[in-house]
Amino acid sequence: MKILDLASVKYLERMNIADPSRLIAECIAGNEDAIEVFVRQYEKDVFRLALSIVNDPTEAHEITQETFIAALKSLPAYQEKRSLRAWLYTIGLNLSRSHLRKHRLVERLRNTLTTIFQIDVQKQSSTEEVVIQNEKETLIWEALNKLDDRHRMVIVLRYFHEFSIIEISEILSIHEGTIHSRLHTARQRLKNTLEQLRGR
Repeated sequence: MKILDLASVKYLERMNIADPSRLIAECIAGNEDAIEVFVRQYEKDVFRLALSIVNDPTEAHEITQETFIAALKSLPAYQEKRSLRAWLYTIGLNLSRSHLRKHRLVERLRNTLTTIFQIDVQKQSSTEEVVIQNEKETLIWEALNKLDDRHRMVIVLRYFHEFSIIEISEILSIHEGTIHSRLHTARQRLKNTLEQLRGR
C-alpha cells in the first residue's frame, strides 16, 4: 500500500486551487500524489452524479472509478478553456448513461436524491420538523421523477449539482438557449405537478 507524502499532497492541493494546469501536468507525468489529489478533489461529486442517475451505490462506485480511469487517460487532450469539473461530469454522465442502457434501469432519481438529502434532514431539531421536511421532499422527488429525462437532467445539474448554464451546456453539448428553455419548461411542469400532488 502506497504511503502518501502528506506535505506533498498539501502542496498539490494548494496548487490545484491556485494553478490547476500544474496539477494536471503532474498527473500526466505520472505523479501519484498529484493523481491522488485530483481524484480526492472530485470523486464525491462524480459519485453523487452517477448515483443520481443509476440509483445504485455499487454501480455508482464502479462508474466513478471508470470515470477517473478514462479522465486520466484523456488528460493530455484536455482543453483548459473548458471547466475541469464540467469536463469530468461529461465523462461521468456518458458512462452513467451507458450503464443505464446496458442494464435497462427504469427508476432514476427519487429514492437516490431523497437518500442523499437525508444529510440535511438529520440537521432538523425536532421530530415534527423532520416529518414535515420528509413530506416536502417526497413530493418534490415524486414530481421530479415525472419529468422526462432531458428536463429532469437540467434540473439536477442546475439545482442539485449547482452548475452554471455555461457548464451545463458543455456537459450536455447543447446550446445555452436550449438549457434556459428546458429549465423554464421543467420548472413550470414541476410547479403544476406539485400542485396536483398537494391536492390529492
